[in-house]
Formats: sequence, C-alpha cells, structure tokens
Amino acid sequence: MHTLVFLSTRQVLQCQPAACQALPLLPRELFPLLFKVAFMDKKTVVLRELVHTWPFPLLSFQQLLQECAHCSRALLQERPSTESMQAVILGLTARLHTPETEAGTQPLCRKHALRVLDMTGLLDDGVEQDPGTMSMWDCTAAVARTCIAQQQGGTVEPGLDPIPVEVRVDLRVNRASYAFLREALRSSVGSPLRLCCRDLRAEDLPMRNTVALLQLLDAGCLRRVDLRFNNLGLRGLSVIIPHVARFQHLASLRLHYVHGDSRQPSVDGEDNFRYFLAQMGRFTCLRELSMGSSLLSGRLDQLLSTLQSPLESLELAFCALLPEDLRSLARSPHAVHLKKLDLSGNDLSGSQLEPFQGLLQAAAATLLHLELTECQLADTQLLATLPVLTRCASLRYLGLYGNPLSMAGLKELLRDSAAQAELRTVVHPFPVDCYEGLPWPPPASVLLEASINEEKFARVEAELHQLLLASGRAHVLWTTDIYGRLAADYFSL
Repeated sequence: MHTLVFLSTRQVLQCQPAACQALPLLPRELFPLLFKVAFMDKKTVVLRELVHTWPFPLLSFQQLLQECAHCSRALLQERPSTESMQAVILGLTARLHTPETEAGTQPLCRKHALRVLDMTGLLDDGVEQDPGTMSMWDCTAAVARTCIAQQQGGTVEPGLDPIPVEVRVDLRVNRASYAFLREALRSSVGSPLRLCCRDLRAEDLPMRNTVALLQLLDAGCLRRVDLRFNNLGLRGLSVIIPHVARFQHLASLRLHYVHGDSRQPSVDGEDNFRYFLAQMGRFTCLRELSMGSSLLSGRLDQLLSTLQSPLESLELAFCALLPEDLRSLARSPHAVHLKKLDLSGNDLSGSQLEPFQGLLQAAAATLLHLELTECQLADTQLLATLPVLTRCASLRYLGLYGNPLSMAGLKELLRDSAAQAELRTVVHPFPVDCYEGLPWPPPASVLLEASINEEKFARVEAELHQLLLASGRAHVLWTTDIYGRLAADYFSL
C-alpha cells in the first residue's frame, strides 16, 4: 500500500527536468521520500540532483531504502538497480566539485553539508543477476573507480576546499579485483572522498595481499572480516591474525579452513595455534565467530576460553567436533548468550547427541537461529531431542536439511513445534520415504544427490501444508530450499 504523499511524490518525479528545478522550493523533510521514489523508479536525473543537493549530514541507504510509513517496499532486500547506483555516485562526484553555497536547496553552512554517504546494507545474495542490477562486487568496483578518479583527476574551483565526504561501504575483493581496490583505498587517504569499509569479504586472496589490504583499512570503521576460500592453514593465519586483531571494534570474524599444516613439524603447528589463541584474546568487542571447515576436534575449549566477551553467534560447520567440545561449549559463558548456532556437518547421532542436547538446554533462553544441516539426525535422535528443542521458545529458524528424517519424524516435529510461537522458517530434508532403495543409515552425500519420487514428495508437501493450516500456522514456512537465503545474518537478528 502507498500513501497519498507517496503517490504525489511519484507524480512530481514524472517530469525529471521540472522536478530538478523544483527541488530548491521543496521542504527538506521531503528529501528522504524523494530519494526512495527516485531510486525505486530509476529517475536517475532527479536522483543525481538529490545527492548533489542533499541537505542533511547523513545519506544512509539503510534508513532511506527500508520499508517506511509511505511505502511497504523494502529496497534493501532487492538487488540495487545499476542505473540508480550510478546516479548516486555521479551525484556525489558533482557535489565534491561544487562550491558549498551551491550544493543544496539553499546556501549551506558547513555543519549542514553532507558528511557521510552510507551505502552499506545492500543485498548480497551471491547469485548471478540480470544486467540491470548490481552485485556487491559491482558496487565495490564502482565506488573504487570513483575514489581513484577523484584523486587523479578531481578538480574544484580555485580557492574552494571541498567538504570531505566519508563513503561507508561493504567491500568484496578477490585476486582479480585486489590491485584495483588497493589503489582505491590508497587514493582515498587525504582525499575529500574517504573510503570507509564496514564489512570486508576477501575470497581466494594470497596471504600477503590480505595483509596489505588490512593495513589500509580504518580501524574505527571495520565491523566484520570474512576470509573465504583462502586455505590459510595455521601458519598463514598466524601471519594474518595480528593485523586483524588491531581492529578493536571488530564484532564479527569469519575464518574458514583453519587446519594444521601436515608439511611442517607438529611442534610448529602447536606454536602457531597457541599464537593464534593469544591474538584472539585481544578482541574486546567480538560477538560472532565462524570457523567453518576448520579442524577443531578437542580444541574448542582452548579457543573459546581465550575470548574476552561472550559470543552471540557461533558457526562451527564441518569442524569434526567431539563430545567433549560440545560439553565445554555448554559449560562456557558463551552458551547462555548464543542467538545463532551452526553445527552443520558434525555427526550428532552417536555419543555427541547427549552433549548436544545439554548445549541446547544451556542456550534455550536466547537461541533464535539453529542450523543442523547434515548432522546425521534420524527420527530416533530427533524425537529424543524434541523436548529440549521445543524449550527454545524464541527460535525463529531451524535448519535440518540433509538429515535422514522420515515423514513421521517431520510430522512429530511440526506438532511439537506448535509451542514455539516465534518460529517462522523450517528448512527440512526430503523425507527418506521419498527415496528409492536408500542404504541405511544413508550418507549425507546420498541424500543430497539421489533422486526422489516427485509424486510422493508432492503428497508430503500437501500434508505438511494441511497440518500447518489446521494448527493455525500458515505463516510458518516449511521448505526444502537451502538456496533461498532464508538463513539470517547475525547483524539482522
């Protein structure tokens, strides 16, 4: 639904030249809605002029493009339009080259000038997009090009000092874009256009390049470091981690594939691990830690005990956890603060089941998001866990994909979860009833790759849907879609 104010604003922007001429006559209070409508409808001429003449110190995508009283559409949940993003950047460039008395709806004193352009929070779904939208990689490149161009060729009128603008962005970098982004960060030093990274994701980046990039980032801005597919090992991580630890405000650290290097003596491996632990103890604001696909068997207690503050999000997917690891986590001060827990890929079907249930009991009061993909949980283990699982009264998301559950097990889960009023999403596996000739117990690889009987599964879906309707929970999504980006980011919890 749109309000009359929204519809009137959309009508005003139909003729872009006239709308641009009218901007100096419009009250400042209309500018936020004008921006959202122009961004949504790709009114690029108006959008560029809005940024050029923005009358507030802050222009924040997260504030302006969210659902509002005038329009329920949340643009942050969509891939941004390439045209609109380019218009914003062109407007910013124009503003830097304009005398401050012209860069607004009326002559501005410096305290009212745009100081911060916050472009963080854009959707990053990691999938291919149509040419009309921008991925996070495209956004990173566009902002980087602007920084380089500003430093190399930016000019302003003689005698005028441009008012510096801080551009806050989430940066994505890989081998191909590293040199380009490094130049952009260097160019922004001392430039009126200062690039400030909130979340950094580096993929498949050599160790020396990762260190060089970290050295260029502002320690006061960085919120998250996410190193993916770098296969650093403990040796490489021991080189990188002190450069990460200097970011005292870092709230999220995501590391992957942290293993000992079999090519070096075990003494060196232990020394590297102890050094890694010592550096982890330097973080004072860390709230999320992801160690996916890292060999942590018997070492989790050592890692968690070094942290200064309790974690609220812990991802330990495919970490070969032992029963003692789960017990130590349940006893730790982290358990009672956990909002998000990911134990995917750890076998919870045998001796790990009881300590896992103890961990759920410890985290029940705070847990919002639980991911248990490929944990070898069959009906027997699920039914034994339901009493403690349903005590997680605030749980919103439950991921069970890739577990050997039958239709009977899923129905029990659906019935018992009626007590969880906050539950909104359950990602469940294809029931084993829908496969033909499964070995038992079926390996996760078989469940993920084997063909299912589509007719049987259609009946399963229909029955689950009817059970949800009968219990008044049609709003709860039960799905097998693991690629639907249903899992919440820690910062959105």
